[in-house]
Amino acid sequence: MLTVFTKLADGLTYELLALSAESKLGDAVHFFIEDTAKIFVLLAAMIFVIGFLRAGVDATRVRDWLKGRNRFLGYALAAILGAVTPFCSCSSIPLFLGFTAARIPVGITMAFLITSPCVNEAAVVLFGSSLGWGLAALYVGLGLSAGILGGLFFDAIGAERYLEVSSLTTTSGCCCSSGCAKASRLGFLRRLVIAADETKTILGRIWVWVVVGIALGAGLHGYVPEGFVAAHLGGGQWWSVPLAVAIGIPTYANVTSVIPVTSELINQGLPVGTAFAFMLATAAASVPEFVMLKKVMSVRLLVLFGGYLLVAFMLCGWTLNTIFG
Repeated sequence: MLTVFTKLADGLTYELLALSAESKLGDAVHFFIEDTAKIFVLLAAMIFVIGFLRAGVDATRVRDWLKGRNRFLGYALAAILGAVTPFCSCSSIPLFLGFTAARIPVGITMAFLITSPCVNEAAVVLFGSSLGWGLAALYVGLGLSAGILGGLFFDAIGAERYLEVSSLTTTSGCCCSSGCAKASRLGFLRRLVIAADETKTILGRIWVWVVVGIALGAGLHGYVPEGFVAAHLGGGQWWSVPLAVAIGIPTYANVTSVIPVTSELINQGLPVGTAFAFMLATAAASVPEFVMLKKVMSVRLLVLFGGYLLVAFMLCGWTLNTIFG
């Protein structure tokens, strides 16, 4: 399949547009066309499959089931649930608010909240297609680990005393057109329809982010001199990780747009850990998210939550730089 994408990019870039394979513009355009075609085909397939599986899951029943689980099992299940939630407003914070209103233990809800913005099927496809499925698996493992350890941490400090559950008047139901919170006992054909609708909806919401990210990656690929990033940022100095986190937080972007840039920076020689820290900080720590969380969290818990994310991102970066250094 990859050969098909390469041939498509060859034909459009070198024949239709008549760009030279030796030029920076030709190199950048070829990269953009090939990666765009490859990523969108893989995205559509992955989102459809996950959507089909998710259509058989009733989020309300999952919430009720989590209430009675062993804490450690609950952390893991909540983190996995966060990783497979869809790209819509019912996927993370509103569902988190519903978990909180249902009095699910705070550690379990935090495990979900930490993992949800970092890991999803589109991000896995982007990582796997750009950097290989080994790094994609590592990315998923790190995201799930951050969620599970976060659950342990927030339970250990008794974070439930910092929740303001009384401020919630509803359980923040699902707003998906597919009705993902009421999706139990659906027939096979109905689940196919829901999966197709979810694929269309999700791609409609994220395609701009993906195209922008690939375009930035193409610009880096075509115009940044080979060896430049490696020469200036490739030493893996300890301070490069907190610097990447500090740059990433105000540069908030959807994870689907930042991964193509991250993968190209790694290809250019940026240490894997530094790149991961930047990506996670960009995707998972945003002002809008914290404003929404103020509905249910005290300022102290918001600070603890933000601090945990920063420490987790930096530890992730330093660990990966040590492993791959």
